[in-house]
Amino acid sequence: MGGREQNYVNEAFETNWIAPLGPNVNAFEKSIREELGESVHVAALSSGTAAIHLGLELLGVGKGDEVICQSFTFSASANPISYLGAEPIFVDSETETWNISPVLLRKAIETRIKDGKKPKAIIAVHLYGMPYKITEIRAVADEFQIPVLEDSAEALGSSFQNIPCGTFGDIGILSFNGNKIITTSGGGALVSKNRSYTERAIFLATQARDDAPHYQHSNIGYNYRMSNVLAGIGRGQMEVLKDRVNSRRANHQYYRESLNQIEEIEFLKEPDGYFSNRWLSCILTPSYEIRERLRLALLDENVESRPLWKPLHLQPVFKASQHFVDGTSESLFERGLCLPSGSNLTSEELERVVTTIKNVLS
Repeated sequence: MGGREQNYVNEAFETNWIAPLGPNVNAFEKSIREELGESVHVAALSSGTAAIHLGLELLGVGKGDEVICQSFTFSASANPISYLGAEPIFVDSETETWNISPVLLRKAIETRIKDGKKPKAIIAVHLYGMPYKITEIRAVADEFQIPVLEDSAEALGSSFQNIPCGTFGDIGILSFNGNKIITTSGGGALVSKNRSYTERAIFLATQARDDAPHYQHSNIGYNYRMSNVLAGIGRGQMEVLKDRVNSRRANHQYYRESLNQIEEIEFLKEPDGYFSNRWLSCILTPSYEIRERLRLALLDENVESRPLWKPLHLQPVFKASQHFVDGTSESLFERGLCLPSGSNLTSEELERVVTTIKNVLS
């Protein structure tokens, strides 16, 4: 916590404004809009997953439709596709950003159109805070007239050519889960330059209640709105977002400078024009065996590390889903490791991590 969160939470208690909606929700949405640019509109929701669910529904995804989704990501990126009765089509990553490959995206779209099934939407993810190839993905999406849902759950504070992530898709989503760069403990947001999308999202997120003096519903709704208390936490967190980004980037820089002489370790670089919040600092090793040696050695020192995301096309729950892959994400999963990356890590803790890695690979 940054320190100011308690003031906003106390304000919610003192005014007895606890339930969803309220001054903190409005102010939190305003602070997100100020961060992303005044051209966007924001709906604060209960989670990033809820935002993806509503985003897909707003884009017209329904039962029997197909949605292209980046395979190298957390399952929450794809689960809402199944909520709507649609089918995910997984696409592999490229090596420059570890995000969805424009080449394989085109192949997937052309193949599905040839088979008589044009995908309804594309879910592209800014993995670990690194922006995906925005120009190339947008070009493919526009060519085939398929909307993009931009999963920016891990990328608040990241940018491409000085434009904030979360603003490039037809709809963008943010997450404020406990592990994100700022948190409301649980929460998310749907973002769009199209006001009708956010207005519709708010309507659906508040149980789709019709404008009537009694409770009347013409649409299926959801209980997805953020509470006034959690939004108070979010207001305080937004005030320290830049500090959190600086801390994460400092962690990454420390790891790079401390480990750059070790041949077995590789870091993901920022391409020109890309700015990553470095939500997590990740390394690549030459093999699964070396990755596991490092992970277990760190665990012996009571330091948690974790493999990179297991691709969704390898997950048991999605084993029957179609996928267009070339082995990139499988290799990243086998060789990659997420190092401790918290914003409050001390220099002594960072040194413990580095020393353990050096001892293993020396």
